[in-house]
Amino acid sequence: MKIVKAVLLFALMALVLLVLGLNAWGYFTLGTLEPDPNARRDGGANRVVMIFGATGRAGGGLVEAAADDPEVERVYVVTRRRIPLLDSLETTGKVEILLHQDYTDYRDLADILPAVNTVLWALGTSSLQVDEATYTRIHVDFPLAFVRAWLAARQEAPMAFHFIAGMGTDGDAAWARDKRFTETETARLAEGNGLRSFSYRSGYIRPADAQSNGLHYMLEALMAPGAMAISSRDLGRAMLEISARTEELPNGTVIDNADSIAYARVYREAMAE
Repeated sequence: MKIVKAVLLFALMALVLLVLGLNAWGYFTLGTLEPDPNARRDGGANRVVMIFGATGRAGGGLVEAAADDPEVERVYVVTRRRIPLLDSLETTGKVEILLHQDYTDYRDLADILPAVNTVLWALGTSSLQVDEATYTRIHVDFPLAFVRAWLAARQEAPMAFHFIAGMGTDGDAAWARDKRFTETETARLAEGNGLRSFSYRSGYIRPADAQSNGLHYMLEALMAPGAMAISSRDLGRAMLEISARTEELPNGTVIDNADSIAYARVYREAMAE
């Protein structure tokens, strides 16, 4: 019994040290961007929003953020399947669910893409759940095929593509190299036209409120001191705010978790005015 208690105590101490270490690292290293208090906001920059990955951990909150935004007139959710959260948001009349299966072929969206201003891309999976080839297909082939299709349909600003890469994308693992490639390639495709591409190296993303449980909220609270956590709705708010600030951040900007928190804060302040 004593051995079991000792092991549990050791595990608890290790967890505490890990959380403290991560928060210390985030506190001292994150936050490279400061929202301009005098930035001009284009109220039409997010008129039509399209969201991918809405059934995942981050996606539901992105849809909620867009549906709540008074400047957003239409939200298209591109997904393979429906879930209760999306069904409830669809009743607002602003959200339309588009069932779509092949994420390398967007011909069935050809009539919609010319109207889209902002794309929030949360589609993805863990590298532990699929083989390397499948991971590359999901995180490289899918988003790049979409950006090419979108640019074939529209090149007039304002346009913004927001890609969730995740913290650790600067590492040497195969998954990190894939996401870095998508970051740089979407920025390259956006050169010389009206598109701006942004990559979010987020930390822990808490799911939408309706999808969160006590553990999700606890993890968010534990990681908050070092700006290592953000709610999915606030991440969506940050994306919408960055889109609206059409002259502030250049194409290819990489946004860390503290940056997202800062832009979500100024978004909430702007919407409260």
